[in-house]
Amino acid sequence: MTKQTFFAGAFILIIAGLITRILGFINRIVMARILGSEGVGLYMMAVPSLLLIITLTQLGLPVAISKLIAEADANEEHERKKRILVVSLVVTGSLSAVLTIGMLAFAPLLASFLLTDIRALYPLLAIIPIVPIVALSAVLRGYFQGMQNMRPIAYSQVIEQVVRIALVAFCTSIFLPFGIQFAAAGAMISVVAGELASLLYVIYVFKNNKTMSIRKNFFAALEGGKNTLKNLMEIALPTTGSRLVGSVSQFLEPIIVAQSLAIAGVATATATSQYGELVGFVVPLLFLPSFITQSLSVSLVPAISEAHSQGDYATIQKRLQQTTKTALLSGGISVIILYVFAVPILDLMYDAPQAAVYLKLIAPFCIFLYFQMPLQSVLQALNLAKAAMYNSLIGAGIKMFAIAFLASRPELGIMGAALAICASLMVVTLLHFISVSRAIGFTLKVKDWTGTLLVSILTAGVAVHAFRTFITSEQMLLGTIISLTLTVVCYLIGLVLFQLLPIKNISRIPILQSFFR
Repeated sequence: MTKQTFFAGAFILIIAGLITRILGFINRIVMARILGSEGVGLYMMAVPSLLLIITLTQLGLPVAISKLIAEADANEEHERKKRILVVSLVVTGSLSAVLTIGMLAFAPLLASFLLTDIRALYPLLAIIPIVPIVALSAVLRGYFQGMQNMRPIAYSQVIEQVVRIALVAFCTSIFLPFGIQFAAAGAMISVVAGELASLLYVIYVFKNNKTMSIRKNFFAALEGGKNTLKNLMEIALPTTGSRLVGSVSQFLEPIIVAQSLAIAGVATATATSQYGELVGFVVPLLFLPSFITQSLSVSLVPAISEAHSQGDYATIQKRLQQTTKTALLSGGISVIILYVFAVPILDLMYDAPQAAVYLKLIAPFCIFLYFQMPLQSVLQALNLAKAAMYNSLIGAGIKMFAIAFLASRPELGIMGAALAICASLMVVTLLHFISVSRAIGFTLKVKDWTGTLLVSILTAGVAVHAFRTFITSEQMLLGTIISLTLTVVCYLIGLVLFQLLPIKNISRIPILQSFFR
């Protein structure tokens, strides 16, 4: 297998990330058009519970299983591989049983008293079937990772997205006549169906390629399972730390928002609709450009880890400078587009131009998000995952406190939650930057920042002029496409002229190499 360069590997991941985000947005657009902001709000109230359930069910086991399976396979310890799978199935199976019972008992309380909207009960109940699916899927995906066979995992993710998109319109439409809450539950059912289709494919591949029988001598394989369980937990529990912080934060967020808006005197239906606009429409748009830095972050971990093990700090600095510069350049154009074109984007995608006020508020702060991911990857690569977790925990605490304090004020309402998101992004990113700087003495290049700021100001002027010239209520789609094209072209030309994006770097893009050659 030919080893790819850091740039080529990152480019492949960026393309894959773009495709995944596009599929995800198709799903969101279809759902928004059918459910509206209120229905999306009910759906988004249940999503944090879904993410928390998945985190608790998996418990970081896919990473632990893959590591132990890889070791056992290298030493040809076939019995140990079976024991790892059996113990993992017992752990995830037990967790799924407890969590299923807990969801059945806790869902009415969660919907009525914490989320303050009893209609959220139905999408919450629709989550429950996903628990055993995720439990089994986590074990099998960890097995394939350990066997270094990533193809089934990649195919299963595509299958999941395709099935979800294929069913979301059907599931929401068929339940819509019974009420918006049942339609939101239908959207959640499409998620469960996607996970089930993904699992069935993984099971099919496992049965066709397995070298062991799980059901045969199942309990006999548990002998000596205590040590295997200990080994699994030593890897799984620290791995799930940062993820659990995020999941718990997301789980508490709609509860605190709902309670705070109730204190502010906002009606339940209005609060649900506003929350759907903020979290269901605006936040995904902010995360859309992050596929670039997220993909770079994946490539950054092994690159930094290898350099760190060799004491090659020059390479660490080089890779970090490359990644942060990419985050800066991609963040600059993202801020301009999301701020200037907030109204037509939200109108064309979700028929919700009224949500533009949230997007305009948060857009200038989203650049912190694009820096946050690579900085966190560097901390993980430098064996500072605990520092990253503490930083995330502090940011989550500030976010929850800010929501409770600001959103409960009648003059702010849901805008208080938007301000809390901005504060959290700033705090976590700055803490990550401080942690990285202390570890390797990293500094930002003033020339890149000043140059990007100047190009961004000039491009923003072009964007505003294009907006006023081409975008009208009669020609909104065509005008928006023309305006966005002019804005991006102007930004790219500015980057080249100010030598922020040298031609030699453009020539390294795989699909353009033959042209420049």
